[in-house]
Amino acid sequence: MSQQIRKLLEVKNTTGLSGSSIYRMASAGTFPKPIKIGVRSSGWVGSEVDQWLDDRIATSRNEETQP
Repeated sequence: MSQQIRKLLEVKNTTGLSGSSIYRMASAGTFPKPIKIGVRSSGWVGSEVDQWLDDRIATSRNEETQP
């Protein structure tokens, strides 16, 4: 399986989060941390972002079904 690297704009579009929220959550450990892909370039591992989204959806759905 090949890994995909997503740049900030794609991560923002995928998650609906702002750039500052993404970086703040990554620093807090509640969102995947970016990786360096160049001297002045960073990106996120696509599978980690997808897993974060899946976890958020599952958590949201579980909270809706609990009394």
